[in-house]
Amino acid sequence: MKRSSLYTKTGDKGKTSLVGGTRVSKSHIRLEAYGTIDELNSFVGWLNCAVEDEESGRFLLFLQHKLFTVGSYLATETEQIQPKAASIITERDIERVEREIDRIDSSLPRLNRFILPGGNESAARAHICRTVSRRAERNVYRVAEEFPIADFVLIFLNRLSDYFFVLARSESNKSGKEINWEQENI
Repeated sequence: MKRSSLYTKTGDKGKTSLVGGTRVSKSHIRLEAYGTIDELNSFVGWLNCAVEDEESGRFLLFLQHKLFTVGSYLATETEQIQPKAASIITERDIERVEREIDRIDSSLPRLNRFILPGGNESAARAHICRTVSRRAERNVYRVAEEFPIADFVLIFLNRLSDYFFVLARSESNKSGKEINWEQENI
């Protein structure tokens, strides 16, 4: 029987290779960082299955492509191999995220209370993306304490939680089900 190329058995003892060849523990902070980016990318795909707005769907696909690039970048020994600058994150990418945040936020009622995650299916998924993006950002900052990380990657990740927050609010407001936290209701 022909051996599958999907499994190599090289990670059976808790080690894997970075792009560049260095073997590291599967608990290495780089793996935690790009694994969380991959998790976020999967959640963004799941969110896109619930979002009906075509413009938001295209933007989520853009984010998935960028997150894939960020994951590849984090898996690369940037101190040994210099990735092409255009293949990472650019100022233009960050501006695009900021424009999308502004576009969505301009259509929302003023925020005057804390929002509980939920409201409807797509809003709840956006809130999951928001929290996973924050974890991803924290993990990438841990990597940046030991290895060089491009500033635009850090800025891009910082903008994502804001984007997912306004998207969640927008999705909840479409159905009239945004849930404000009020202590009296507890």
